Amino acid sequence: MLTRYIKVNSLNLEPEKIEETAKILKEGGLVAFPTETVYGLGADAFNPQAVRNIFKAKGRPQDNPLIIHIWSNEQLDKLVKNIPQKAHVLMNNFWPGPLTVVLPKKEGVMSEATSGLDTVGVRMPDHPVALKLFQRSGVAVAAPSANISGKPSPTGGLHVLKDLAGKIDVVLDGGSAKVGVESTVVDCTGEIPVILRPGGVTKEEMEEVVGEVLLDPALHRKTFKPKSPGMKYSHYAPDGIMYLVVGKSIKSLAEKLADISMKRYQAGYKVALLAFEDTLALIGEKPYIKLSLGSRDNLSITAAKIYGLLRQCDRLKIDFIIAEGCPRKGMGLAVMNRLEKASGGKIIRLQD
Repeated sequence: MLTRYIKVNSLNLEPEKIEETAKILKEGGLVAFPTETVYGLGADAFNPQAVRNIFKAKGRPQDNPLIIHIWSNEQLDKLVKNIPQKAHVLMNNFWPGPLTVVLPKKEGVMSEATSGLDTVGVRMPDHPVALKLFQRSGVAVAAPSANISGKPSPTGGLHVLKDLAGKIDVVLDGGSAKVGVESTVVDCTGEIPVILRPGGVTKEEMEEVVGEVLLDPALHRKTFKPKSPGMKYSHYAPDGIMYLVVGKSIKSLAEKLADISMKRYQAGYKVALLAFEDTLALIGEKPYIKLSLGSRDNLSITAAKIYGLLRQCDRLKIDFIIAEGCPRKGMGLAVMNRLEKASGGKIIRLQD
């Protein structure tokens, strides 16, 4: 298969390019498209073969459900039933945006997209290219991230092309993703909303509008049937072996990160250290590669950088990645979720 690469301006939307891509999507093709979180790989959610082709192209396990993307509230009514008040409040406050809401699905929603579950995750992305593409295609779009399953998600069109060239029909490049990590997935089928995957909308932001929000205990379990994408324990992983180091004292973190990195370097491995600016300042000049996670005071920027840094490590053919953790507050919850899964649970906890 020849994959077409179409670059589109997010401001004027270049209608002829959108129309051309929408036709391919409507006819059962696979289209990678930009969102504010990461790039998605889309197919008509009501076309079983097209949805199956997503799993084939990504090498994605069949038990990992997809999110269905929409552009209007009218589409939502065709997908879900029994929408509770708190779900309405969350959608009214955070749509379009990086929030996926899990609700009971209606009859007719393809089991291929929901992995046989009686629920479906739905979101309305905050990106003009995606919304116009959906509108012109006239279909609800089932879409995971547009990457090889288990690897770092793509935040640019060229990331998608590297992973999926020859496996999908079109890459629609609308520029770099701003949020940089996937949407928050919240289960609204019970009385209290439950976060299945932390992401672009924080727990604290949701609690401001609906009160108590819980974290699913399965976020920390290795074996279970996932109710949402991104719940697999090993996910977003780079090619190299990755360790995550967590602690409270910046001085202790700097010493441990430097020690582990130097030992691996001296053993002959190619090493990259991912740390915050103040930690890197304490470490100083070293012979191994040092990459900045930004400021620990602005974790939204850190979230936007994570996948790009992991992909940079792959380009550099890094053998060992040593990464610094952060507090699980605000966007830090999503950052730590991605770092933990990228490391496959290889975590060093300091006793500060």
